[in-house]
Amino acid sequence: MIRAQIILDKKQHEALAQIALEEGSSISAIVREMIDLGLRYRQRKQILKAVQELEADYRTDADLTSLTALDAEDFYNAQG
Repeated sequence: MIRAQIILDKKQHEALAQIALEEGSSISAIVREMIDLGLRYRQRKQILKAVQELEADYRTDADLTSLTALDAEDFYNAQG
């Protein structure tokens, strides 16, 4: 782990301290958990944005969907 120093306002610190007390944890552990949640949320937003940007291409470019029609069962039968 890397040590980082942050500045919280009083309400933030009080809320974190209360959560830590209720969960029998430390403020640091709660902050790390919240950061992880925030990072996952941002990653999902980025993925959603990419999907939305590519949606029009996917719907109109037949090359992108040409393999969609293949049935996996037919593929495995041809292999056997």
